[in-house]
Amino acid sequence: MSAAPIKVLVIDDEPPIRKLLRMGLSTQGYEILEASSGKIALEKLSEEPALIILDLGLPDIQGHELLRTIRARNESVPIVVLSSRGDEAGKVQALDLGADDYLTKPFGMDELLARLRAALRHQLQVQGERPVFRTGDLSVDLVRRIVKLGEREIKLSPKEYDLLRVLVQHAGKVLTHRFLLKELWDELTDAQYLRVYVRQLRQKIEADPERPQYVLTETGIGYRLKAGD
Repeated sequence: MSAAPIKVLVIDDEPPIRKLLRMGLSTQGYEILEASSGKIALEKLSEEPALIILDLGLPDIQGHELLRTIRARNESVPIVVLSSRGDEAGKVQALDLGADDYLTKPFGMDELLARLRAALRHQLQVQGERPVFRTGDLSVDLVRRIVKLGEREIKLSPKEYDLLRVLVQHAGKVLTHRFLLKELWDELTDAQYLRVYVRQLRQKIEADPERPQYVLTETGIGYRLKAGD
């Protein structure tokens, strides 16, 4: 007996976008729920979608307000936000309100599918966090606090390790400067401190720190660790 398909709730007021997502996601075996407004979206939550795609530009409810309401009702459902190009402030606000990721319109279906898989994988990790994280040649043992590139152990300072640990715990998800500063320093609000430690971490774990493969920059927003294998 095959597993039940994963339900994805698509919240977007543009019929062509909903059609594109319905066709693209259905071919991958997802079950699609559709909502053309915030009001309908809140009604559809009763059908318990496993993942939500949310366009921030809705006609009846401001997108960030709807995101806040959904998060209040369901703390764990992965939410991928669709936003207009260049709206960095809107993306940061959405991420700080609990969105798991974002895509800028127009987007490619392959990229969307990759983001959905990463968001679902991250949720599974949170529910049963794996003690050893691996992506490419990088491995992080969260129990023994051992970081390796291939077979070579990498020595990190306590703060560098704390930064990597937070990135690992949210691998594949973009983390805002504000979130990382709060997790690592409590009182600090200057992103320059964060940039210094990201640079130091990259010097130790990246083959070419100027072209990082693991700790990726989301310009104007924050950082993302490449999703695990």
